[in-house]
Amino acid sequence: MQLEVVEIGDAHELDGGFISLTRIQPDAVLVVADPFLASQQTKIAEFLVQHQIPSIYTYREQVTAGGLLSYATNYYELFRRAAVMADKIRKGARPNDLPVEQPTKFELVVNLKTAKALGVEVPTSLLLRADEVIE
Repeated sequence: MQLEVVEIGDAHELDGGFISLTRIQPDAVLVVADPFLASQQTKIAEFLVQHQIPSIYTYREQVTAGGLLSYATNYYELFRRAAVMADKIRKGARPNDLPVEQPTKFELVVNLKTAKALGVEVPTSLLLRADEVIE
């Protein structure tokens, strides 16, 4: 397996990133958790489908916008847990006395419409494990 990194930090780099992906012709793309990339989720998903590149994301919203699949923690649950910790600190708990919490639930979201557009057959075993299937 060969890993290629395409760095995109702002709108000026997005089209250059698309050109790089066209040149590299990857078998698949991982779109990392990044506020700018999340703001461009529809444009990125459309490009990847148009160029027949399967993609995995870190936000379920990116899959509802047209990405193929995501497998990640439920960020809303993480935010709720952070609020609980902040409340404990507000009530006098010392931060260094609070336990470090790791995510315990990961969610798999699959977009079958995108899979069909890419010509990707999603195994039934994967669909059965999915927390959400978009049709």
